[in-house]
Amino acid sequence: MENLTKIFRSAKGEETAAVQNVNLTVEDGEFLVLVGPSGAGKSTTLRMIAGLEEISGGTVSLDVRVVNDVPPKDRDLAMVFQNPVLYPHMTVGENLAFGLKLRKIPRLEIERRVREVAELLGLAPYLDREPRALSGGERQRVALGRALARQPKVLLLDEPLSNLDAPLRAQLRGELARLRTRRTTTMIYVTHDQTEAMTLGDRVAVMKDGAIQQVAAPLALHRAPANVFVAGFIGTPPMNFFPGRFAVAGAALLFVAAGAPENFTLRVEGEPSAALKKFAGQKVVLGLRPENVPGSPPGEPSADNLVAATVEFVEPQGAEIYLRLKAGAHSFTARMSADDCPEAGGKVSVAFDMRRAHFFDPVTQRAMAEPAESHVTRAN
Repeated sequence: MENLTKIFRSAKGEETAAVQNVNLTVEDGEFLVLVGPSGAGKSTTLRMIAGLEEISGGTVSLDVRVVNDVPPKDRDLAMVFQNPVLYPHMTVGENLAFGLKLRKIPRLEIERRVREVAELLGLAPYLDREPRALSGGERQRVALGRALARQPKVLLLDEPLSNLDAPLRAQLRGELARLRTRRTTTMIYVTHDQTEAMTLGDRVAVMKDGAIQQVAAPLALHRAPANVFVAGFIGTPPMNFFPGRFAVAGAALLFVAAGAPENFTLRVEGEPSAALKKFAGQKVVLGLRPENVPGSPPGEPSADNLVAATVEFVEPQGAEIYLRLKAGAHSFTARMSADDCPEAGGKVSVAFDMRRAHFFDPVTQRAMAEPAESHVTRAN
């Protein structure tokens, strides 16, 4: 995709940019995930690749061939939609074979492909059933199998799991993960669910307002987000953000939270502190994930990085809990073991693990430095 753009025009002539100058290369055999909130432009991008949506600007190329004006049926792509579209009067086997018959594939080859896909997706026992006799997850597997049987150059998946209940979604997500290791088909997968994005993608492209914010491997997105949006979107619970400013005390660089108690001053630790000293006195946004708020650095935590807070409420999650805390004007979330569960309304002292802190420019919203222990290379 090169400068790919889609502009919708209303009856009154008003223009809305759904996709803005997307530049992205998907490698042969790669599983790429487009993730973002509703209205980010993910499905519109996928539909332009498929030829189902007219391109307003830029190009889509398969190998080295620009396919902007190539009809969908001639692009050698297959697409699986949010709602599985099956022929209700045909059996599972007939649904899997239908696209191959239209392409006049030899009968023995059709039988081989149907058998292979049915075994791959666990559909062999259902080949003689009609769609009405299948569960939602089984129908979605049939839709996926029909696309795979075609052996397309690229398989496009538009939120294929979003209409399933949680257990079925987890089951089919596992099957897609296994499929990725057994087939080399290039796949582009659209979802708003970050769990799907992080568990399935070789790389993940995070979109917002029609533009790509960052493209990276899943762990790189989590450990080194490029901006505030990516930092807040990737991760459950979301990253905590604290506006404040940098200050220098002797050789130490400090973060002083805005509108907070006197003890909400934190020492910046690790390699980024030296690089960030040039911003002393400037405003900054500190980002810290809930699992790094109680902190678990080796040895005793630094007294500089302890913050007294009030427990607003507790969310039990089984083996762990989420604490909603408040310190001065700041509300934030901590994730900790259920064995250490305080009561709502109580006072706690939490240790901020500043080795894993992220710092963002409050104006540009972009990251100012890597966390000291990110161990990743930032994506372009």
